This record gives sequence, C-alpha cells and structure tokens, in this order.
Amino acid sequence: MIDQVLLQPLGALVAGILILIFPTLLNYIVAIYLILIGLMGIVPQFTG
Repeated sequence: MIDQVLLQPLGALVAGILILIFPTLLNYIVAIYLILIGLMGIVPQFTG
C-alpha cells in the first residue's frame, strides 16, 4: 500500500506540473487534491 507520507508530496508535484502546463485547471486540481487529502484523513476513522 502507498504510504500517505509519499502520496502527499507526489500529489503536490503532479498538481504543480499540471498547473504550470494548464493554468486554467488550477481550480479543479486544488479541489480534487483537497478532497483526496480529506478522504485520506476521514476513511481510517470509519474503517479502523
């Protein structure tokens, strides 16, 4: 399983590169990133 410590910087790197290439995607990338980080924080509370 991919560790959360590895996933966050990797997600930030991919988001940064996509924002540089497609600046209009900024809103969508930030929204998706925040949703994923929120889910990674909430899901273990319900499964564990």
